[in-house]
Amino acid sequence: MNTEDLLNQIAFIKEIDKVKYIQRKTKLFNSDRNENDAEHSWHLALMTIVLAEHSNEPIDVLKVVKMVLIHDIVEIDSGDVFIYDSEKNHCNTDEERLAANRIFGLLPKNQAEELIAIWEEFEAGETNEAKFAKAMDRLEPLLQNTSNNGGTWKEFDVKYDKVYEKKSVIKEGSEIVWNYAESLINESVAKGILKK
Repeated sequence: MNTEDLLNQIAFIKEIDKVKYIQRKTKLFNSDRNENDAEHSWHLALMTIVLAEHSNEPIDVLKVVKMVLIHDIVEIDSGDVFIYDSEKNHCNTDEERLAANRIFGLLPKNQAEELIAIWEEFEAGETNEAKFAKAMDRLEPLLQNTSNNGGTWKEFDVKYDKVYEKKSVIKEGSEIVWNYAESLINESVAKGILKK
């Protein structure tokens, strides 16, 4: 047994506990409590397992599960950026790159390289796995906002066009899930919980 590797892995495990303290803007289903990044990632992992059959293309489900479990770990250092933020773009930033190198760098070299590569693949959004992972990442807050009578859409005055633009990424991973998501968006407008 390599004691140094084990100690590095334990250090990483302790460090990522901080994900539980990163508050997101969205709230839990039918709740006024904000979700944290750990809850979000756990939910996406289960959504991936349950909804994988609806992927546009065959996917490696375990790889997608890894993606969704680690995709927000960088927010330990960089913080959560609200997807509808009008000042800071919700994309791979220099801060996130530094965070990925630092946090995953706590692991033994081979594991660090693997997780950084998976994180980069998610961020690029080009593979079948990344497209499906991003679809799950965009679907969950949509479900939350519709369960919360508009949720963050109302709270931050987010309009239909912005929601539609951000959520349309879902179709890259799953046309079936996108058809459902699009109907939820349109129903939200009809109910008056999302303004045009």
